[in-house]
Amino acid sequence: MDLVLKIWRQKDAEDKGKMVAYNVTDISEHMSFLEMLDVLNEQLVSSGEEPVAFDHDCREGICGMCSLYINGEAHGPDRGVTTCQLHMRMFNDGDTIFIEPFRAKAFPVIKDLVVDRSAFDRIQQAGGYISVNTSGNTQDANAIPIPKPDADEAMDAATCIGCGACVATCKNSSAMLFVGAKVSQYALLPQGKVEAKDRVMNMVNQMDKEGFGNCTNTGACEVECPKGISLTTIARMNREYLSASVTED
Repeated sequence: MDLVLKIWRQKDAEDKGKMVAYNVTDISEHMSFLEMLDVLNEQLVSSGEEPVAFDHDCREGICGMCSLYINGEAHGPDRGVTTCQLHMRMFNDGDTIFIEPFRAKAFPVIKDLVVDRSAFDRIQQAGGYISVNTSGNTQDANAIPIPKPDADEAMDAATCIGCGACVATCKNSSAMLFVGAKVSQYALLPQGKVEAKDRVMNMVNQMDKEGFGNCTNTGACEVECPKGISLTTIARMNREYLSASVTED
């Protein structure tokens, strides 16, 4: 395939930035999207130009670093995949592809397609943990009876990789699907009960402090989430938050 790539180039957070067009040729439909960008960068380096900066690590769809906004969609036109799992067979010969960073006030651009998502780390640090007895008298997790439906829902919530697609696709740049998943992961399990009230209060407060918007139930976040995190996690987070607020008062 021969393609035209219109890519957002931005030197740093202070730079205004602009879209720059590049041509790439002989792209195999079996390549991943990131492999296609590697081909482009090899061409740029060979011609003495600055390569396009983009985030990536595992290339197996489990780390969330490869987050790109492709043709107006977080992670591109496929569903249930991250950018590194997106393959070029989703595009056609002669296509023009627009590639941008995830855009949100809480995700400032570092360079080109790389954004600072440390806001998610700070939300996690605010409450994404449990008390664990490490005195040598620990209890085997398998000895704690947990209803299978609860275990399944907790595992579904725990599949969130924190990529930020929910924020990028939300018209309000809301992080509530991410926070809802992290709250639900622990709220459904007995191990998470100790910090339950502090967790939801601290994580929601940190989310607001970081500048994320609120949820208006559009549902775009669930559609674009590569792990299919359900909107029910937001409902659970709201219930947990309301319960904790009433108890505090």
